Amino acid sequence: MPQATVWRRGMLLAAGLGAGAAAAGAQTIPVRVSAPNQDYRDVPVSVVVPAARLSAKRALPKGSTATACQAEPAGPGQVRLTWVVSDLKKGASRTYELLPTRAAGAKTGVELKQNGANVDILVNGSLFTRYDTTTGPTKPYFYPLNGPGGKSVVRRWPIEDDVPGETRDHPHHRGLWFTHGEMNGVDFWSEVGKPGKTVHTGYERVESGPIYGHLRARTDWITPDNKKIAEDVRDVTVYGVPGGYLMDFAIAVKAVGGPLLWGDTKEGTFALRVADSLRGDAGKNKVAEGRIENAGGQTQDATWGKPAAWCDYVGPVDGQTVGVAIFDHPQNLRHPTTWHVRTYGLFAVNPFGLHDFDPALKNDKNAGDHTTPEGQTTTFRYRLFVHEGGTKEAGVAEMWAAYANPPRTEVL
Repeated sequence: MPQATVWRRGMLLAAGLGAGAAAAGAQTIPVRVSAPNQDYRDVPVSVVVPAARLSAKRALPKGSTATACQAEPAGPGQVRLTWVVSDLKKGASRTYELLPTRAAGAKTGVELKQNGANVDILVNGSLFTRYDTTTGPTKPYFYPLNGPGGKSVVRRWPIEDDVPGETRDHPHHRGLWFTHGEMNGVDFWSEVGKPGKTVHTGYERVESGPIYGHLRARTDWITPDNKKIAEDVRDVTVYGVPGGYLMDFAIAVKAVGGPLLWGDTKEGTFALRVADSLRGDAGKNKVAEGRIENAGGQTQDATWGKPAAWCDYVGPVDGQTVGVAIFDHPQNLRHPTTWHVRTYGLFAVNPFGLHDFDPALKNDKNAGDHTTPEGQTTTFRYRLFVHEGGTKEAGVAEMWAAYANPPRTEVL
């Protein structure tokens, strides 16, 4: 298990080449990115190329522009290249050509710093978030979750206890987390009574790079009587993009010692608690400035329990309009997912609470149940987009479309 930051190799791609110009360099690797069905604003793309061809060295071709790229092993003799494609219009294509490698500086890109069992994630030298596995009494969580400008979009309490006037309800609402309120009948959502615990057991990868940083962590699900009923592997990949940050969160939960029953309850699952100033219902004698909107155009309380491919929570933080959107991957269970999102600040993806969310199912308390057979896994994938500006200004709908249907890449 890595105990130090690992930097993946950085390199340059030359963008804006035609197919003929790319082919003229016999030792280069031309790659075409195309947008057959939609516009792309800022989206990470990847392609696998032969490792033997990465030694090619050429000057930047005339008329092209340089794009930073990240490389990592992708199997025997193969390397995966990843970069961010910006402003690619529907019907257009762009050809890139690999150029000489160069080292990535510690203050550029995404840097992961492991400090004991916790990991700080920095983008261009500024803290984006911290994966905290040591201070939560029942679970690991991410805190803070900083938007553009360095202000956190999540509530500070109960992690911090010195914020005058901040709400102090629901102490289990800690930053950003993944748990569920009924797993084989055990409550992993709460922190009171006899809750279950998700316990961090170690890291498989902690990596930094010029385009993204990545961690892979393992977690055990332990009942109050100290029985392990599940274990998960969570992959977290962070990118810096113009106007914000992207976090891809994937979790594969494996049933251990028997089948794993995800119960029908609204108390779950992938969740965060927004900063008080983002709330859509600010409380007594306070002006509500936050706004919730989902992919179906529903807003505020109307978003609760509704199926939607994405949901966005926007409001002011210290005078700056920022937001955090969550995207549901099309391969997830019951996509488009239902949402346990409240105007008081809770913001959660929950595909299980169907009898709570759907009036037609209110008498069927098992309508949302899902079973993972022993030894098998259930996987969820989400993307967070922490952005400046409102939902429309940030292009949230377009960013979700890019996540669900990324550009086409091909090695020429």
